[in-house]
Amino acid sequence: MNAASPPTQTSSLHHPYESLTPDAVLDALASVGLFGDGRLLALSSYENRVYQVRLEDGSLVVAKFYRPGRWSEAQILEEHAFAAELMAAEVPVVGALVFEGRTLHHHAGFMFSVSPNRGGRPPELDDFEVLEWIGRFLARIHTVGAARPFAHRPALDLHSLGTTSRDWLLAHDKIPLDVQSRWNSMCQNALDLIASCAYPLVAGDQKDTAIQTLRLHGDCHPGNILWTPAELPGGGPHFVDLDDTRTGPAVQDLWMLLSGDRRQRTQQLGALVEGYEQFRPFDRRELALIEPLRTLRLIHYSAWLARRWDDPIFPQNFPWFGSSDYWQGQVQMLEEQCEAMQEEPLWC
Repeated sequence: MNAASPPTQTSSLHHPYESLTPDAVLDALASVGLFGDGRLLALSSYENRVYQVRLEDGSLVVAKFYRPGRWSEAQILEEHAFAAELMAAEVPVVGALVFEGRTLHHHAGFMFSVSPNRGGRPPELDDFEVLEWIGRFLARIHTVGAARPFAHRPALDLHSLGTTSRDWLLAHDKIPLDVQSRWNSMCQNALDLIASCAYPLVAGDQKDTAIQTLRLHGDCHPGNILWTPAELPGGGPHFVDLDDTRTGPAVQDLWMLLSGDRRQRTQQLGALVEGYEQFRPFDRRELALIEPLRTLRLIHYSAWLARRWDDPIFPQNFPWFGSSDYWQGQVQMLEEQCEAMQEEPLWC
C-alpha cells in the first residue's frame, strides 16, 4: 500500500450536527423568545451551522450554531464583546443580538447566537474607490482592536497555524505515503523560512517589538464583506463572521483582498492603504509578512479539512481532498510559497 488512507467517512459515527434538525433550530430560537414560521434557509457555512430564519412577524434573523469543541464559551463571548465594541464605534459589523442580557445561548448541547439579517453582494475589488472605502473601515476596526488585547482568543502565529497543523496531519496519517516525505520536507522548509524572516509571527520572539499586534477580523476575505449600494441608507461595506478573530498584525486583514498579478496586487494594496491611512498609520514593514501569512493559511487549510472530515458536509463539498493528487498539488504550492517568501515584498 503506497498511501496513507485518505479521509473516509464512517457512517456508523454520529456527528453532533446530525441532531441539529429544523425543529431543533426552531426550538432553540423559541428558547430566546423568537418564533419562526417554519421557513429556514441553510447558509453556506462549513465551520458552523448557520440558518436564515423567517419569524412569525415576517422579519428575518440569522441563527449561528457553533461547532462543538472548537471555541470555549469565554472565547465566543470575547468575539461578541469585540463586535459590540466595533458597533459602538459605528463600525459596520454584524454582531450578535442581546436577549435577556446575553448574546450566547445554549440549547440541546449547542451554543448559538442570533444576529440581524444583512443582505449585500461581494465588493467589486477592481474598483479602487471601493478598496479605499474598505481600507478606511479596516483602519477603524484596528483602532478599536488596538485598544486592549484579547484575554482568551488565540494569536495568529507560526505555532498555532503552522507547526500545530503540520504535526497533527503527520500524527494522524492524513498524508499519503507516496507524498508524505516530500510534503513534510517542503513544509519544514516553509516553516523554517517563516521562523527566520517573519519573526513577528513567532510566538514570544522579541526581535522586532515595534511591529504591533492587535485584535483583528482575522478572516477578511471578500466573502466576509457584504456590499450594499452607496446611495442606500447605511450603504457600503458590512463586515460579517468574526468567528476567526485573533490577535495578529494589521496586514492579515488586508492581504486576502488582493488578487491578480504583482502589478494588480500592488495597485489594489495602494488603494487599500490610501483609505486605511486616512484613519490610522500603516507600518509598511508588515508587507513582508504577506507571503508568510499566505503560507500559514495554506498549511492550516489542509489540517482544517482533515480535522473536520467526520462531519458529513465536508466529504460532500470537498470530494477532492485527501488524494495523492491533492497533496502533490500542496507540495507544488509550498514550493512556490518558499520562492515567494524570498522575493522582494509588495510595496506601496
